[in-house]
Amino acid sequence: MISEYHRKAEEKQMANPYGRILVPLVTPFDRNEEVDYVRYAQLAEYVIAQKYCDSLVVTGTTGEFNTLTADERAKLFETALKAAAGRVPVIAGVGCASTRETVALAQKAEKIGADCIMIVAPFYCKPTQDAVYEHFRIVHDATNLPILLYNIPIFTGINMEPALVGRLAALPRVVGIKDEAGLNPVQITDYYLATRSVKPDFLLFNGDDLMLMPTLVQGAIGIVSGGAHLVGDRIRKIFDLYEEGKNQEAMEVYRGIFRLFRGFGVNGRIHPNPMLRAAIEVVTGIKIGPPRRPLDPITDSEREFLIGLLKETKLI
Repeated sequence: MISEYHRKAEEKQMANPYGRILVPLVTPFDRNEEVDYVRYAQLAEYVIAQKYCDSLVVTGTTGEFNTLTADERAKLFETALKAAAGRVPVIAGVGCASTRETVALAQKAEKIGADCIMIVAPFYCKPTQDAVYEHFRIVHDATNLPILLYNIPIFTGINMEPALVGRLAALPRVVGIKDEAGLNPVQITDYYLATRSVKPDFLLFNGDDLMLMPTLVQGAIGIVSGGAHLVGDRIRKIFDLYEEGKNQEAMEVYRGIFRLFRGFGVNGRIHPNPMLRAAIEVVTGIKIGPPRRPLDPITDSEREFLIGLLKETKLI
């Protein structure tokens, strides 16, 4: 089933119906670590109303998909779709450790009405590149939705090599990839070279806030940005300035938010979620709560550091 949003995009012959800024929504939890769906809807409304996003990504890494049950993820798909109300596409993160689970969740997302599915490479067991291809092919053949691949080796333990992405791009509904570009700063170019003859309009999204400018010049058409919860307007300004050829002005805006993005990794934190969710709560006033264990909430000293960054960035 093709969603209404995607059908309209096809009618308009939009090569990229998802836009430039894809916000991977954080998942609010209450004090008992239960998902707070009401506040999730409030957060979705906030980023849409502020024009901080062109698409919503549900249960991605920033949304802590790995600690959510399949039922919780499906309910978050429903919540986001209802909140978006057709204003922006909803991309359902359906990646799981096993192919069987991924197929089941992808089919559920399709039934619920998601506009697209994003699938992270299978994690923990470190399959071969051929096995990863089969994983995605099986999910592709089991659904009718467009698919965004998702490469994040720092968490999955494997890199989706350019040759693999080229093979996957030949599948009709594999439309693009999100790459955690900070781990391999030139891989966006490698992916372009691997896919240009297979699918010239293959969508290249950067998935690392710090790599926004370096990937723009390599041809990334957009970003999946957790930081856009806070500065989606400035990220949009960077895109606008760059497209107008005002590169120095774009760099100045980028440098103005760079330290904030770097600060989410304070004290060696690999996952930016604990710092990001605390920042969102301070800036928006929406109660986000701490992350679900095993991620730990920020410390008092980290909160003090964060407040300083938010003031420096003129967010508070």
